[in-house]
Amino acid sequence: MSTIRAKEVDELESKTKDLNLNNALFPNQDSATSSDLKSKSAENDDDDDEDQEDTPANSSSNASSDKKKKKKKSGKKKKKLVAIDQSYPDDIFPEGEWMEYPLDSNKHRTTSEELRYLDRQQNNKWEDFRKGAEIHRRVRAKAKSSIRPGMSMTEIADLIENSVRAYANADHTKKAGIGFPTGLSLNHVAAHYTPNTGDKLVLGKDDIMKVDIGVHVNGRICDSAFTMTFNEDGKYDAIMQAVREATNTGVKEAGIDVRMNDIGAAIQEVMESYEMEENGKTYPIKCIRNLNGHNIGDYVIHYGKNVPIIANGDNTKMEEGETFAVETFGSTGNGYVVAEGECSHYALNQNIDGIRVPSERCKSLLNSIQENFGTLPWCRRYLERTGEDKYLLALNQLVRAGVVEAYPPIADKFGSYTAQFEHTILLHPHKKEVVTRGDDY
Repeated sequence: MSTIRAKEVDELESKTKDLNLNNALFPNQDSATSSDLKSKSAENDDDDDEDQEDTPANSSSNASSDKKKKKKKSGKKKKKLVAIDQSYPDDIFPEGEWMEYPLDSNKHRTTSEELRYLDRQQNNKWEDFRKGAEIHRRVRAKAKSSIRPGMSMTEIADLIENSVRAYANADHTKKAGIGFPTGLSLNHVAAHYTPNTGDKLVLGKDDIMKVDIGVHVNGRICDSAFTMTFNEDGKYDAIMQAVREATNTGVKEAGIDVRMNDIGAAIQEVMESYEMEENGKTYPIKCIRNLNGHNIGDYVIHYGKNVPIIANGDNTKMEEGETFAVETFGSTGNGYVVAEGECSHYALNQNIDGIRVPSERCKSLLNSIQENFGTLPWCRRYLERTGEDKYLLALNQLVRAGVVEAYPPIADKFGSYTAQFEHTILLHPHKKEVVTRGDDY
């Protein structure tokens, strides 16, 4: 899940009050890295179509015209996803990709027994991340094998989110499960779109879709994203490669004592070395300069520090023990996003004790949010799963009061294309772990 620069916050807040989703945001909607990770996911993964049933085939009798047509179901039974714990009964989950820190001043960390000992003291924390990452790998494999043009965005979101819930198998949303609403942003929309109830948007074969999935275990959030395309002529190959390599560059450059500006500069150099061609015209691929990666805290997806994707002069350093989402966004447009469309993403702000809640209905809604999500991000569909209805007025009042933060869709100029790749990294005392790395990206 992306974060934007502080100077954009006021603009975003003002645009979320009376936003209406306009399907014109999404063109084509009417169109029907190597890894060292040797995870058990491949051998334990369920069948690609494990929670889909075959479409019933119509069969009519030839005996007489007055007999009713009968539906003949396939003999294949629907398989259920099983809790991830059943595959790892000892609660030891696959590790991510290990990488040494890039600065010479940190070379001693790799062999330091003292630092390895300190790292083992936090093993429960690391296992929470690894469990979430293994769920993420399985869910995205399911998504990639199942998502097809012609599916509604609601169908896609349900497929992903129900898979997360099934693998996590938690008795409460705050113990484990969805870390934030599933991002399914299309084309020039870069981030923070997920369907609200009643959304009729359909995935088209010429769309480019950013799939941003969050999984948490005990508040430890794995934030990882990829981009999907279905166009067979290779139209999006350049932007996909640019963003994937830019993200991998950011992951490689990140580490203890590394300055944020240096990471951003390395990302920018890679990203902007690419260009995309469409209809005989060439478009430079730009970093979306007001989107960043970010620190991740317990139950808090955006936690203080930002990881820029351009050189921005930020000399803040990464520190031992921190967790970061390294994500990059490339665009054929302006390389700058603004709020656009109906809001679906929200999160409870921290430190709200001194804020006056406007009404009794607001208090009731706030209690529901705190009980079900805490400071984890959520969307309207999740509120409705808790039984909330007729909540929109109270929700908007909580946003205006500063109790809840709204994250509307953010988009570059209409007609442009955007792509995203993202990984979560853990800065252990001795090495960094790309915990969400998989064989796919």
